Amino acid sequence: MVLLTMIARIADGLPLAATMQEDEQSGKSILEYQNQAKMLFRKLGPQSPARCTIETGPYLFHYLIENDVCYLVLCERNWSKRLAYSYLEDIAQEFYAQKLKSLSPMEGQGEI
Repeated sequence: MVLLTMIARIADGLPLAATMQEDEQSGKSILEYQNQAKMLFRKLGPQSPARCTIETGPYLFHYLIENDVCYLVLCERNWSKRLAYSYLEDIAQEFYAQKLKSLSPMEGQGEI
C-alpha cells in the first residue's frame, strides 16, 4: 500500500507536490517519513542513481529521477517493487505532460 507520494526538483530539493494516506493512527509517523523524504531530496543530485530503494523502518522509499525531477513513494515492505516503479513511471509521465501543457508556445520546454 502507498502511504506517501512526493515530487521534488533535483536542483534544489524543492517539493513540487505531495499526497499522503489519511490515517489518524499513522498520521504522526507519516509526517516523520515526509521529513525524511525532504532530507533525501536535498541530498540527491545529478550523479544520483535514476532508481533506488531505501529501507526506512517498516517501510520502503522507492524513487525515480527523470528530467531533473524526483518522484518518490513510501510504501509497505510487502508492496511489489515492480508495482512501485510502475506507479512512479505513471506519475512521472503525467506530471511532465501536465507541465508541458502549462507552458506557452513562447516558453518552449524550459526547466521545471
